[in-house]
Amino acid sequence: MIELRNISKVFDNGKAALTAVDNVSLTVEQGEIYGIIGYSGAGKSTLIRLLNGLEKPTAGSVTINGQTISSAKGEALRQARLKISMVFQHFNLLWSRTVSENIAFSMQIAGVPKTQIKRRVAELIELVGLKGRENAWPSQLSGGQKQRVGIARALANNPDVLLCDEATSALDPQTTDQILDLLSDINRRFRLTIVLITHEMHVVRKICDRVAVMENGKVVEEGDVLSLFTHPQQPITRQFVRQVSQYAEEEAFNPDLARELPGTVIRLTFTGQSTHRPVVGELTLRYGLPFNILHGKMTQTAHGLFGQLWVHVTATEEQLNNILADLQHSDIDGEVIKHG
Repeated sequence: MIELRNISKVFDNGKAALTAVDNVSLTVEQGEIYGIIGYSGAGKSTLIRLLNGLEKPTAGSVTINGQTISSAKGEALRQARLKISMVFQHFNLLWSRTVSENIAFSMQIAGVPKTQIKRRVAELIELVGLKGRENAWPSQLSGGQKQRVGIARALANNPDVLLCDEATSALDPQTTDQILDLLSDINRRFRLTIVLITHEMHVVRKICDRVAVMENGKVVEEGDVLSLFTHPQQPITRQFVRQVSQYAEEEAFNPDLARELPGTVIRLTFTGQSTHRPVVGELTLRYGLPFNILHGKMTQTAHGLFGQLWVHVTATEEQLNNILADLQHSDIDGEVIKHG
């Protein structure tokens, strides 16, 4: 659906060159909700402008639905961009137009007949939950309502791809969840491919299928959301995961207490059905050993539950190896944090 091959973007003002995107390659499948997360200056906003043709890459190619956006020009680019819509952080509504008129605007530009526009606007207002607000002005709307107008406007021309550039950053937590639920519903109903740019891991956790982590213009880590939450590889990824799960070792249990304990500390990571198993009870019965639970937490993602549990046990080397083997056989990842 979307393929980025060795994309780089360098801004050169003649005195100094800034590499905003550095040799990035990504693939987004049809109907997927794909997150791109990074802090300010990571290059994610430049990347999204490359996706819709607002910027041309210095090197590499951008292909969407078989069309190479990075080399399209003139009318070909204009037609391609009709199928790539944007939802913005600060809504970008026309303040002199009502809700209905804002939604209709892109269709008017595209030359859609008036009767068709009227019918489509009514459909979209119903879809985004703005029934009764058709004639309201943007100044009369809450932040969440403004973003619903922005989403409806973006859907007006039946796009193939919806790009969301920090679409929930200006909203409070409750409204953020409502907008994310709306985007998730739209994705399920229409199999619309959505690319989400964000600096909030909560957004990624709630609705994304896969995620790429950007730092200094590069994609430093990529994978499905559950994998990144349970096994973050890069320091920046672990930092993002701590935003919502607080699974860092130093936050999971008291390090001083762990050092004082005479035995072994094991971190168990559960996903899917394994989250419902009485693992500690089973290990206790099987080995006749007391397992002391130090800390535990479970988190819900768009693709299911995952959890982590820190336990302490005093065991022989043979028993410890058997315990780790049993955990692996049960599809539970066991990692020795402190060896006793």
